[in-house]
This record gives sequence, C-alpha cells and structure tokens, in this order.
Amino acid sequence: MIDQPMPKYYTLKRAIIQNIDDDVYKVGALIPSERELMATYDVSRITVRKAVDELEQAGYLYKVQGKGTYVKGDQNKQNLISLTSCTQDILHMGMTPSRKVLKGEVRVADKKRQRKLNLKEGDKVFCLSRIYYADEEPINYTITYLPYKHFEGIEQYDFGKKSLYDTLEQEYGTRITRAERMVEAVIAYDEISELLVVEEGVPLLLFQSTTYGEVNGREYPIETFKCYYRSDKFNFYIKQVR
Repeated sequence: MIDQPMPKYYTLKRAIIQNIDDDVYKVGALIPSERELMATYDVSRITVRKAVDELEQAGYLYKVQGKGTYVKGDQNKQNLISLTSCTQDILHMGMTPSRKVLKGEVRVADKKRQRKLNLKEGDKVFCLSRIYYADEEPINYTITYLPYKHFEGIEQYDFGKKSLYDTLEQEYGTRITRAERMVEAVIAYDEISELLVVEEGVPLLLFQSTTYGEVNGREYPIETFKCYYRSDKFNFYIKQVR
C-alpha cells in the first residue's frame, strides 16, 4: 500500500508545534505573519489560515485583533479552588490590572437575587458591572450583586480604582470564608463580544458564584456574580491531593 502524502496544512501544523516545543516560538511571543509562513513553507494563504485556526482551537495559539497570533502557554492558569479577586489573579500573572465600571447602582432585589442572597421581598442589592483589563487588554466582564443591608453606602466607592474584596474586608469588616462556583463553556454573543473585543461565536468561560463571608460574627451569602472570561487569556486548574 502506498502512503498518501500529508496535507500541506497538517505538515505546517506539525512544524509550528515543533517550533513551539523547541522554544523557537516562545510562550507569549508572536509567531511569524501569514506572509512569512507562506514564504518559509511555500504554502498558500488558505493553508496557513487553516493550520493556524486549528492550532488556535487546539490551545497552542491565540489571536489578538490588529496585532497578530501569539503562542499560548500555561502561565495564565488560575486555581479554581483559591478565593482570589480578579485583580489578584491579574497581578499573579505578572500583568498590570485595571478596571472600568459600567454600572454601579442600588436596586430592589429580584427573585433570583433574593434566593441566592437570602433576602426578603423589598430588600435591596448593590449591582456592580465591570470590565477587567490586563496590560490594557480586556480579559473578563463581571456582574456582581451584594446585599445592601450589609454594605450600606457601598455605592459611594470608586470601584474603577478600588478592589471590591479589599473594600468589603477593610471598610466593612467582612471576612470572606468560602464560595460555591459553577463553570461552563459559553459562546460570546453581541453585547459580551463587544465588551471583551472578541468575535461573536468564540468560546468563553462563564463562572457563576455565591460567595460567603463573616459579618458581625455570623456567616452570610455576601455576593453573587457572573463572570465571563476570555478563554484565550486564562487557563484554570484544580490542585488535587490523595
């Protein structure tokens, strides 16, 4: 039986992976442009795009609009067990964090927030929505709700500059104790894709969580949030022991 020649895009994929494994293309660095790959490997633009797209889907590469394609590594992995803020996660990555507040308002809690935060009919919540940036690039969009009865006046703080968790601990004497989290893969739709500057249809990681804390010596649910992470920027892991 005569072996069939490998498709050109597959040969190119193997070459790029080998260069990544050999640190020719280093983690976090740009790979050569489409034109350079075409010239180096004598292939068409269609072949280059197919190879790069499949390597992006496989987790080897990620694209930044207007800049190029980069080598993806595990340096941005985050512990799913650790109770850290988004700001702390970015600092641990060795990047500069910043935040943009889209909304911060006090409103009457709806049924869902009443249930998650153990509130009564008519109780209020503080709703805070923000975009988090790492080195000025958007990486997640978070919508947070807090029971207003425990944190009256919290709307006066500038959460574009202040850490929410630091404020809860330092200004309100709240000790964060635990959280119940759920994570799932979702697709970026129009509003979220615009906020995170990604194309519609790309995969995101959605975290939903209820956080508990000690307030005046008793434990209460103090926060519930939804957080959309760009999957090209973050890897998450769980450390297990036997």
